[in-house]
Amino acid sequence: MSEPQPNPWCRVLGIETPTLEAIANHPEANHYTRLLVALLERGEPMTLEQVAERIEAAGIAERSRALQSLKRCRPGRPPVYREGDHYTLDPHDDELDLWVFTLGLRPPKVRTPAPPPELEPLPGPETPLTTDELDEAFRNRSLSQWSAQRLALAILDAHGEPLPAIDVVQWLDARTRYHRLKVDSARTSLRRKGSPVSVREDGRWAIAADTEEPLEAMRTAVRALVETARRQPPRTSPEELEQLRERWDAKRRAHQVELTAMSRALIVAFPETKPEAAALLDVETKALRTFIGAELGDLPARLEPYDIIGAVSVRPLLRSLGIELGDRRVAELGPPQKTRQLNRRGRTLTLTTELLIQGSCNISRPFGDPNTMAGYLRDGKHGRLRRRLEADLKSLYAMYQYGRLHGMLRLRWGFLDEGLRVPWVHADEETLFDLTHRALDSGRPLEVVAGTAPGWADPWARKQRVSVQSDPEGRRPWLVDEHGRVIEEADVQLARLVE
Repeated sequence: MSEPQPNPWCRVLGIETPTLEAIANHPEANHYTRLLVALLERGEPMTLEQVAERIEAAGIAERSRALQSLKRCRPGRPPVYREGDHYTLDPHDDELDLWVFTLGLRPPKVRTPAPPPELEPLPGPETPLTTDELDEAFRNRSLSQWSAQRLALAILDAHGEPLPAIDVVQWLDARTRYHRLKVDSARTSLRRKGSPVSVREDGRWAIAADTEEPLEAMRTAVRALVETARRQPPRTSPEELEQLRERWDAKRRAHQVELTAMSRALIVAFPETKPEAAALLDVETKALRTFIGAELGDLPARLEPYDIIGAVSVRPLLRSLGIELGDRRVAELGPPQKTRQLNRRGRTLTLTTELLIQGSCNISRPFGDPNTMAGYLRDGKHGRLRRRLEADLKSLYAMYQYGRLHGMLRLRWGFLDEGLRVPWVHADEETLFDLTHRALDSGRPLEVVAGTAPGWADPWARKQRVSVQSDPEGRRPWLVDEHGRVIEEADVQLARLVE
């Protein structure tokens, strides 16, 4: 009998189908994470009532209390999305992958260090220290909380004989610079009554008589540091760190190539709730196609080859068009957050796609008037409707490309001028940040288009060559045009490295 296969969501994540019982006692378990696991377990959208029933069946909480908690936990935030009364998952969302790991549903993607070996018992406080023990305890450690007397006592105990003051301090300096033992200041404290270290007439330091109690307390403290040092994993060498960095960079570049090769399409539709017309844009070729009335029946077949589909309110839109997503990715091009608080009084600004296009691409009227478009549709003026839909799609494309270049969109309103990170750009995709650092490392210039959105027919018509300059550490690169003027990165619409 063959084993059951994981559902489509779990297959994308590369995990076996989990159960709610498996995370019942997990420290990160709450009603939001239980919602995630219930959806992964079912492999299809669920209502909150269905999730609450499943939580009750798992013996975690009574149904009515679970339902009340589910409603309060903001269940519709990514990676969960609401579709009517049902909640669904985006299996490609990085946040979901992180939750899967946090809940112990998949192993770590990097090699975990081996468990520390069993330690041999250390000698008791009656046994003098050795220089090897002291070296292990003090090397590269902060000892600023240790008194000069205790430090000197430890070094003299390990060497087993009186030592010149300068030798004691130099021995400690060779192992750590984070200490308070100095020859001049220590000489004064060592001459105090009751000091466990005495200063001889010839200047050498020695362990004073009748110091069993402070001596044993010091040995116990030092050996506690030895035990701590031995339990720590071995430090990674610079060579190993470089190898790890190279492997990570290679993995990131491979994923970047994979993401770049994905075919992408953008859609706009009118009206939004029950579309009677739609326009489709191939992001790679910039080919436009509109569908009106009965032509909409051809749209699902046209979208079939694409790996990523982007639109405003993309999931409800695709559902209204009767398009099944399957394992494909979606790019939600609506605002990444609904509002922005303006002041302490609680005044808020409602964020819209139009506002973000205006701030990012300087397009004053990105979308057509809905009433005008409704008139075109009612009066059968399909030519004008097609042109208007295509113009809307071009505005959406400009915003999409800006977001891919920067990893964020620009919000400008009144005194506000800030960036909002967009969830549809993966961290491994190349952005302007990566391009500027590549240019800085190679000494090559960039070609950029700045200001308003690029033209549709010839997007590079307004290109200008810029050099990348930075501070001495190379941490803050900036763009300088051929006339010595600084170009704000947020104004850049297109950028490429000059070959």
